[in-house]
Amino acid sequence: MLQNVPVKSFQFGGLTIEGYSRAAVQTYWRINELNLGFDLGAHPWDFMGTPTWLISHCHLDHIAALPSFVARRRLMKMTPPRIIIPAYAEVAVRRMLDSFASLDRGKLPCELIGLEPGDRYELSRELVLETCEMSHRIPCLGYVIYDRRRKLLPQFTELRGEEIRDLRNSGVEVTREVLVPLIGYTGDTNPQGLDRNPILFETKILIAEMTFLADDHQLQYIHKNGHMHLEDFVARAERFENELVIASHFSTRYHRKEAEKLILRRLPTLLDNRLQIWL
Repeated sequence: MLQNVPVKSFQFGGLTIEGYSRAAVQTYWRINELNLGFDLGAHPWDFMGTPTWLISHCHLDHIAALPSFVARRRLMKMTPPRIIIPAYAEVAVRRMLDSFASLDRGKLPCELIGLEPGDRYELSRELVLETCEMSHRIPCLGYVIYDRRRKLLPQFTELRGEEIRDLRNSGVEVTREVLVPLIGYTGDTNPQGLDRNPILFETKILIAEMTFLADDHQLQYIHKNGHMHLEDFVARAERFENELVIASHFSTRYHRKEAEKLILRRLPTLLDNRLQIWL
């Protein structure tokens, strides 16, 4: 199968996290079991069957592959994909797709959905999406994916199964909806994006940017440009309740061994072995 861009893969909690991210180059993630992905800075051919994509912002390393992905779905006679983007960009992105369609002399059908920070959107019966306002050089959305479950109301916990069934059949509501924070995705952000959205510290899996690592970088400059440094994670180490934290979007100035050395020096336990260095 054609594979023209790098893809890493990691199995955790019954989910497969796949993708790759390098600052200013390309960012793309997929969770196949949930039928969704984050950002389209590039698009591996194997990801074409995933119908829903959540775009954090419109820098090219996060959105450049959108037209080719839509075109591939059309070429393969697949249903038009669902693309969720920041609301402010909806008109411009539609205009971009129309321009490519004119050049290509073929339609680029997709369902384009613009969301504002704080919006909730039902992805499926089982999954609910919530948008988070991040802090980047341009408006950026983070995303939280909730696993929607039904929990028996406390007053019915002592009843037998047939009694609960009879109540339900008589029209009595015996359960309540519970949203369990499953996936958090920051897109590009400085640490204010995390701090203003504490739910991101609670998701089972968090995919976060950690663009800079070295001591000689100025945090003020990094934050002004909407990114995070390793020291931002160190300062918040006690806040991460996630079962898995994926650090990604590293600057191209770091190779893997150097990145691992710098991170291990400041986070020697890798957040109690919950931190994955995605490089």
